[in-house]
Amino acid sequence: MPSNGTSANTILAWERTFIDLHQVLFLYALVHEFFVLVIEGDEAYTKVQKNVPPEQSSGGTILLMDRASRFIWEIDCGKKERQLFHKAIKSLDTIARQTHDLTLFTDGERRYGNLLFEICQALVKNGQPGRPKKTFKSGVHVRLKNKGSQTHKKGPKRPKYQSPWREHPATARIMAETDIHANHAEAFFSALRRKCATFRRKTNMYAKSTQGLQRLLRVYWVVHNFLRVHFTTREVPAVALGILERRLSVQEIFQIQMA
Repeated sequence: MPSNGTSANTILAWERTFIDLHQVLFLYALVHEFFVLVIEGDEAYTKVQKNVPPEQSSGGTILLMDRASRFIWEIDCGKKERQLFHKAIKSLDTIARQTHDLTLFTDGERRYGNLLFEICQALVKNGQPGRPKKTFKSGVHVRLKNKGSQTHKKGPKRPKYQSPWREHPATARIMAETDIHANHAEAFFSALRRKCATFRRKTNMYAKSTQGLQRLLRVYWVVHNFLRVHFTTREVPAVALGILERRLSVQEIFQIQMA
């Protein structure tokens, strides 16, 4: 039993409530329309049940976070496989429908761009003969960092950042190379390792199950987005993004009606 006298079952019930709160608040965020969104994508790794190689662990965690407001759109865990990325990218496609200009920056994981292209693509019909070309939807930008070095290879050097697939002709905004990074997402995971023992590297307390780890991430999602003031923006991320007018209290969070 925790030192404050609250039973473990009560805390577990509160955590399960946050799962329902996540669904309600996420849908509430999606009813808003945004002019420009810049999303950073990154992954972290922790251990579940026992110590296994990262590619075999179900503790891989994927993050999609708005750069300006630090609002977390997605934070999900599981094996680092197609299913985990597909769920996050489907949410990204839904977000793209609510914005006029969506940009995704990642640390080099190519599955982001490939899956986004499968889900969020358009045909460019220019009146010329032949099959119309497939591109990203208008207003969608994707930039991936080319990992590895080509100093030992012949031929032209690869650009440091590139789009994995052709962009729509109407997507004309040019991004400076200095703006293409996922530094804020990396900083978030550094803070998560300090605050959450499950993600701490030196004294890692293994999560008992992927379900329990995901429940913990749902709690963190609600607290981070709607309760805690971010130290850089000086606002709750939901307020900085324009979803709310003011910060919610814990009492108000638990009073939200859930069908």
